Amino acid sequence: MSNTDHTAADLKTVVAGCGRMGEPMLAALCAAGFDATGFDVRDPSHYGPDNRTITDDPEKLPSDTKILISVVRDIAQTEALLFTDQSLLDRLPELTHVVISSTLSPRYISALKDRISCTVIDAPMSGAAIAAQEARLSFMLGGSDSDIDYLMPLFSAMGAHFHHMGDTGAGMAAKVLNNLLAATNTATTRLVLDWADAAQIDEKKLLDLIHTSSGQNWLASGFEEIEFARDGFADDNTIGILKKDVESALDAAPPGADTTLPETVIRHIRALKPRSR
Repeated sequence: MSNTDHTAADLKTVVAGCGRMGEPMLAALCAAGFDATGFDVRDPSHYGPDNRTITDDPEKLPSDTKILISVVRDIAQTEALLFTDQSLLDRLPELTHVVISSTLSPRYISALKDRISCTVIDAPMSGAAIAAQEARLSFMLGGSDSDIDYLMPLFSAMGAHFHHMGDTGAGMAAKVLNNLLAATNTATTRLVLDWADAAQIDEKKLLDLIHTSSGQNWLASGFEEIEFARDGFADDNTIGILKKDVESALDAAPPGADTTLPETVIRHIRALKPRSR
């Protein structure tokens, strides 16, 4: 995909949902010279030096914004952002593209594009907060070639790997499948580490072994960098989001599919306790 040069006004952007992922994504856009503003329902004092570019008042967002990147948690927050509580679709009349970077049900994305007059692009990302902070996220993209090419300067500022999976909805379908694998690896890796404790095997030595052996996986290899690697389950943390992502994969399961494994993964994710160092 070749990038096309655009003026700053063409790509004037709001990043909505400035949490662990959204805030560093906003910072990456600003560092690359884009005219980008953050929006979050939390007070801007919650943030560090980037708070000058973040507001909790939707009326203060630039009315000539062209691109809205949504990184809010779930479908309920997406509905509130776009249609009800914050109603950004009404407040930003010049929007040309709504980019959904949250991980949501692919069925929801397919229905969403018929409810919005501007173009909907799904662009969920992978890599955890460390990759967002280092602007090396992996994006799974759904949309037309021309729309993806148009937005690529923004994606390039925030990420390092770009996978155009097909039309709108395909990026989200690929992401929930990827996260089903990630959740499976998370549950199994944590189980293995707990069993290793019982066998009095040193954690670091085992993780080094896994990294160079047949059990190698993303969580084990990045255990000391991934911010949720030691977390227990809570509805409002990243482990809780991972459970939500598996539920999104289940929502898009093919008719008649055997869902025993992902349902088992959800049970194991819900049962995770914090792991001490």
